[in-house]
Amino acid sequence: MSLRINDVAPDFSAETTQGPIHFHEWIGDGWAILFSHPKDFTPVCTTELGYVARLQPEFEKRNCKVIGLSVDPVTNHGKWAADIEETQGYAVNYPMIGDPELNVAKLYDMLPAEAGTTSEGRTAANNATVRTVFIVGPDKKIKLMLIYPMTTGRNFDEVLRVLDSMQLTAAHKVATPVNWKQGEDVIIVPAVSDEEAKQKYPNGWKTLKPYLRIVPQPE
Repeated sequence: MSLRINDVAPDFSAETTQGPIHFHEWIGDGWAILFSHPKDFTPVCTTELGYVARLQPEFEKRNCKVIGLSVDPVTNHGKWAADIEETQGYAVNYPMIGDPELNVAKLYDMLPAEAGTTSEGRTAANNATVRTVFIVGPDKKIKLMLIYPMTTGRNFDEVLRVLDSMQLTAAHKVATPVNWKQGEDVIIVPAVSDEEAKQKYPNGWKTLKPYLRIVPQPE
């Protein structure tokens, strides 16, 4: 099943390091980030999980839960978490999904149907495509997908930036320009007429082109 932005994120039940979950129920009425890993005890993923643990309070401020996934069993995750805390300096306090039968990896189109039914004997190279970040909105729809190669660590500062942008643009009729950061100017979307914009932005805006109107970030 091929997934795209605005598709409903497939629901599933799974064991995690914090007990069994039903994904949609676990998300609740907030946002969620699901990020996957090809195998436990891999070096790049160790640094990523530690950095996400460091950023977890920032995600919580934004009403966003974080959950990791690796195709290995939950029992391995606990041992890996100790390594992560030792080497990265942050304890993994968010749940990590065990996917030893590859069910979630297949459900999210990270592995093909013919990948088999067990993680046993598989290597990180076999599972190289299980390196995706999904952001899921309160409506349970996929808002973002980022897919990385195994040798390149993911930029979770960028994931946080995108979350800020999506939450802002979900609340206001604006878009964020290239390299936008929290507090910087935004774009009034073309669907908003000048008349409507005057009511929302009485102090005016900067028009670079009729379709490119720049305004300070709404509160």
